[in-house]
Amino acid sequence: MTEHIWVWVAPPGWPVPPAGWSPPPSWQPPPDWPAPPVNWQYWIPVAVPETSPPPVTVRVEEASRQNLVWETRFVMVAFLFPGIMAAVVELVRHIQGVNDVQTFTGTVPGHPVSNLILGILSYMAIASMVPLVLLLLARTGQRPSSLGLGRPRFRADIWPALGLAGASWLSEYVLLIPFAAFIKNHQKIVNSTMVGHVPAYYVIYALTLSATTAVVEEVMVNGYLITRLEQFGWTPQRALLLSLTLRTSYHVYYGVGFLLTIPFGYFVTRSFQKHRRLTRPIAAHFIFDSVLLTIAVLTS
Repeated sequence: MTEHIWVWVAPPGWPVPPAGWSPPPSWQPPPDWPAPPVNWQYWIPVAVPETSPPPVTVRVEEASRQNLVWETRFVMVAFLFPGIMAAVVELVRHIQGVNDVQTFTGTVPGHPVSNLILGILSYMAIASMVPLVLLLLARTGQRPSSLGLGRPRFRADIWPALGLAGASWLSEYVLLIPFAAFIKNHQKIVNSTMVGHVPAYYVIYALTLSATTAVVEEVMVNGYLITRLEQFGWTPQRALLLSLTLRTSYHVYYGVGFLLTIPFGYFVTRSFQKHRRLTRPIAAHFIFDSVLLTIAVLTS
């Protein structure tokens, strides 16, 4: 493309002006200069190339498969290691007769409101990995919208989530029946957390804990891990097996009771694999945990 500028041109017989010169206001040619031709055009348009800034090229190197594999390993170790180590410690303490594991640990004895606030703040630290993995996924083209992560919708998310939570509760109850006698006679290898006596307003704590856990676990174990395994060419069955193994690993503080966490993990992972709506398992996880914790708080 070109643009035009107006250039002043001297008539024949006049001195050639310097480049870019134009007559100043009230300028008149000297009387000894020859008269210009009739209808002489002093100003003419001259085409010049349109100048534009050079294009800016942003180079984004596509991560190789090997780099993505190592990225996935590092991310999952960073996510799982603290939880697994804490779970192992609690299980060993339980086996050795220390039974003080509580869901709502008191940080400041005798100050329930302070415990509520500090407990929420300290627990929310586990969500620090979520922005990182969402950024890593976005760098390879998997933005939150492509994962089905967004504002929950009743028919697409909440209603199916109620079904996932209900199926999980029912499955756990069915599994619990044949193991009831075993659990009763082997208390050392079966552990359960205690709520303790807390005020009713600790329902706020229960809901916040449930929401944080739901977002963190489903983004990490479904949104990130399952997506990466699919990129590596894993079959859905193989990816499901690894997902369940890692999901249950940080629940070993339950002892053999960690087996009861498998149905829920199975249902929400299969839901994500089939429907690609991450908001749905997040909603199911929140419903599952919040109902149980709310009941525990109100009956403490």
